Amino acid sequence: MSEKRELLAAAYAAFNARRMEEVLALMSPTVDWPNGQEGGREVGREAVRAYWTRQWAAFDPHVDPVGMSERADGRTAVDVHQVVKDLEGNVLVDQMVVHVYRIEQGLIERMDIE
Repeated sequence: MSEKRELLAAAYAAFNARRMEEVLALMSPTVDWPNGQEGGREVGREAVRAYWTRQWAAFDPHVDPVGMSERADGRTAVDVHQVVKDLEGNVLVDQMVVHVYRIEQGLIERMDIE
């Protein structure tokens, strides 16, 4: 579990710092990622890159992991404090969510939002 914790902590830190290439490198080339803004799913690093590029041009999301646990099926659940601001700094969303990850061979394969 410690390797998964380190991987996910690095991913959240890179996302919040807008170091896109760093966080994409932590994902499988065929990563399956939820599109929380527009709906549906993004498959592959390039699709996630395009989604985040659109998202960051419209909003300023910040996600802080506050707890992690491993589920019986091997997935990792992360309790996340999510704050989304508009580009002027006004808070649009301030909530707790759960991100659930499937990690294979040291890379993020899939993420779901609960």
